[in-house]
Amino acid sequence: MIFKEKQKSQPIEKRQVWEAFKKVRSNKGASGVDNVSIQEVSARPMKYLYPVWNRLASGSYFPKPVREVAIPKADGRIRKLGIPTVQDRTAQMVIREELEQIADKRFSKNSFGYRPNKSAHQAITQCRKNCMEMDWAIDLDIKSFFDEIDHDLMLKALGHFTKEKHIHLYVKRWLEASVQKKDGKIYPRSKGTPQGGVISPLLANIFLHIVFDKWIEKHHPEVKFERYADDIIIHCQNFKQAMRTLEAVKARFKQCKLRIKDGKSNIVYCKRNQKKHPPFKVHYVTFDFLGFTFKPRMVKGYFGNFHLGFTPSISRKSQKRINQILFKLKLHRMVHLRLPDLANIIADRVRGWIYYYGKVRMSELHYVFRFLNMRLAKWVRNKYRRFRRKHWFYAYKWLRETAKHYPNLFVHWQYGFKP
Repeated sequence: MIFKEKQKSQPIEKRQVWEAFKKVRSNKGASGVDNVSIQEVSARPMKYLYPVWNRLASGSYFPKPVREVAIPKADGRIRKLGIPTVQDRTAQMVIREELEQIADKRFSKNSFGYRPNKSAHQAITQCRKNCMEMDWAIDLDIKSFFDEIDHDLMLKALGHFTKEKHIHLYVKRWLEASVQKKDGKIYPRSKGTPQGGVISPLLANIFLHIVFDKWIEKHHPEVKFERYADDIIIHCQNFKQAMRTLEAVKARFKQCKLRIKDGKSNIVYCKRNQKKHPPFKVHYVTFDFLGFTFKPRMVKGYFGNFHLGFTPSISRKSQKRINQILFKLKLHRMVHLRLPDLANIIADRVRGWIYYYGKVRMSELHYVFRFLNMRLAKWVRNKYRRFRRKHWFYAYKWLRETAKHYPNLFVHWQYGFKP
């Protein structure tokens, strides 16, 4: 990218645009309303990236409408994602990189979502520690958080972090960018920030830092919490404190034009052996956080004795979601392939599931991989004629013998989840 440098009104350099595009390219993703793919932009950077820099640096940049895509959720509902164009994602990455350097060092240590050097596993570890130290937990669920963010309050929260005019200018334009529905019609946006935008997670962290993190640390320093984007768990010492805290949080969110789901925001008792149990019947003793279920389980102590603890493992919802993915792959119909080919098809997915969910209680993954082994046994019946009229157990037995001779063929076999 070599072009003549000109005097511009905004402090944005061409190098920032190119570095931002390389990150957008590494993240991959679909095209926006203009149907221009990442490959096209990469092949002709002068045509597509020079205008991005020129308009960003001169203050004349305006984003194109965001393409709306409906994604089914695990509970059957629909999540609406907004896909900006590749050029708009590049522009957002430029501002995000600059804003993140300013904002991230001021975020709470209890905020883990979409931050450098922070991960979901760190949030799970801290949540587990706090559940062992404190008796009660509040499982907060914000209703349609990304779709309900008030634009004026968002810009006001942004003002607590930076006064840079070009950041406020472009963030305001991205918030107000119109939406192209599935039918092709374009509608204006009056609130919310589209999920799918590059800068949206950072804006969400900034908004909730002012609305929740900073507020609860100031007004309720006696409680502990973990937050991963809009997923929040608050820990309290007793039930009365949990009730007061929940009511205060509801009032705070209402003041900031957010709503909490009444049926899904619960006070949970972290039941285990090493404490005095409450004198009344507890309604909730489990909660889900980042794909894990926290509930009372038998755990092994340092000296080999077993006791009741409160620990996480892969949630039932996550197990069902993984099984749905395996079912939709239709592995049993790929009879034109060999067994090593099937292993290559699912290797990256299985490795990712084991890396994420296997960090705690790896044994709980047996439900998922038992289902996968059954799908492979069905492939064996369809592949080899001699198994078609026999009971399915014979195909499963053949698969078991194969696993004995080739234990490293499938990723989950390497971790002991053999048929």
